[in-house]
Amino acid sequence: MAAAAELSLLEKSLGLSKGNKYSAQGERQIPVLQTNNGPSLTGLTTIAAHLVKQANKEYLLGSTAEEKAIVQQWLEYRVTQIDGHSSKNDIHTLLKDLNSYLEDKVYLTGYNFTLADILLYYGLHRFIRLTQPPQPPATTTLINEEPFTWRQNPPPARRLTS
Repeated sequence: MAAAAELSLLEKSLGLSKGNKYSAQGERQIPVLQTNNGPSLTGLTTIAAHLVKQANKEYLLGSTAEEKAIVQQWLEYRVTQIDGHSSKNDIHTLLKDLNSYLEDKVYLTGYNFTLADILLYYGLHRFIRLTQPPQPPATTTLINEEPFTWRQNPPPARRLTS
């Protein structure tokens, strides 16, 4: 998922009205947000934190000093470790490490849902989707399956005798 699409989804989930226009700069397509009342903001986590503050949901950035540091740590992990990795070995290692870390936690910071959880989900979604086996379409039927016509015209009721 491109960073601009992630930021648009984040806006929607935060309840912000659409209106921000995102561009990308450089070879790595780093997102840029041109604000109405100031300089442009550059970088996925910088823009995401700005959107959280704009939506008055700063609890998503952490509530204690330690939790804020852990959120920042995972935001950096997202940009430095997840973005740009595409080999199967890298993906497997990332998912294995993350699974081990989350073994005794509900969310990345422990028990509170934060921006780190959102952005890690967005970043890992493409990997998870790639590792899932293909699913048959919902309309697939078995070759020998016959449609049941009796549901449309039920058989006549029979009287049971004892």
